[in-house]
Amino acid sequence: MIFKYRGIDADGTRVNQKVEAVSLLEAKNKLKVKKILYTSIEEDTPSFFSKFDFGRKYRVSPKDLSALSRELSMYIRSGISIVSALKIVQSHYENNKKMKLFLTTVSTYLDEGKDFYTALESQSVVILPEFFKQSIKVSENGGILDEVLLELSRFLKEQDKLAKEIKAAFAYPTFMVLISLLMISFMLAFVVPEITGIFKSMNQELPTPTKVVIALGDFFNENFTLLLAMIFLSSIAFVMLMKKSYAFAYRVHALILKLPLFGTIAQKSEIARFCYIASLLTRSGVVFVQTIKLSANILNNLVLKELFSEAAEKVVEGKLLSNALNESTTKIDYAFIQSVALGEETSQIQNVLSNISELYFEENREKVSMLLTLLEPALMLFVGGSIGFIVAAMLLPIFSMSVG
Repeated sequence: MIFKYRGIDADGTRVNQKVEAVSLLEAKNKLKVKKILYTSIEEDTPSFFSKFDFGRKYRVSPKDLSALSRELSMYIRSGISIVSALKIVQSHYENNKKMKLFLTTVSTYLDEGKDFYTALESQSVVILPEFFKQSIKVSENGGILDEVLLELSRFLKEQDKLAKEIKAAFAYPTFMVLISLLMISFMLAFVVPEITGIFKSMNQELPTPTKVVIALGDFFNENFTLLLAMIFLSSIAFVMLMKKSYAFAYRVHALILKLPLFGTIAQKSEIARFCYIASLLTRSGVVFVQTIKLSANILNNLVLKELFSEAAEKVVEGKLLSNALNESTTKIDYAFIQSVALGEETSQIQNVLSNISELYFEENREKVSMLLTLLEPALMLFVGGSIGFIVAAMLLPIFSMSVG
């Protein structure tokens, strides 16, 4: 539960903040540990709009988590303890209430004597990636917390940058597709029916392209609202099924992997992310089987996530990862399997995984760039061709009448 309180801290400053605790008594004890004299404390009542969150915890964005990891790494390298570092960082999130509550909660657990990993695991304010928490756990035990935090920061920053690049790259093509569909729909639903009346008064046989356009125009004019409603409801149903139905999401992800070009890009993007995290966890000292399981958890594609999870079970039984992947019915890039086999044979699996991630990230950038280069003229041809066909179909009867 979250409790809000007002009071005075050890420095004599008035505070109006929140604290996470199981009960009111525990909340009061936490304030006592922090040397805060409270004047009022009560359970925080969620606002009307927050009730629509259905109790879900706040998910920290990769950008925020990257910045937090980098700051903590910097302070720890400067000789500042993690407890003091967290208290310093809290002041940087005055405008982000969820992040500030998260940091305050973690600081409270640290003040109670818990280690950083246990504090992150105990808090229930935000959702943190499992690989992030496990990396913290291993790095604390190995005394390399600052190094691992810096690596995590770089990875999260790269993932955020890549996601933004893809969104920005597809913004223009998406805009073009939407505008072209709206223009075509508008012409078929409103412009074509207005011209149709003129053709009917001619009492002559219309060309086939004109008949097709008129039929489409009548269909759109009569069912325009219904089509919009169906598209809207279908989109909602698709999103809900992707979230609630594992079987449906699995089939969709399997279909994505089979798509020409897009399937290869999706697969290599997932493998690159797997390799980067696996390399980081291996360098941090995580057992290789656990590394595979944790790295599989960060994958978005359920087919590949299941593939690596099953491979991890086979590794427990004594098989090599490369052999487990090669025996699977789900086929992935064979060059990746060969590289893993080479890394296992030479005991350089960490370096091999790191090199694969860099290679695949770079390959995907080049493929996406090439795809967008080809996509823009293709979209222009589609828009121009569609509108040109409609205009030509409307003009054909006029030309035939003037010739006659």
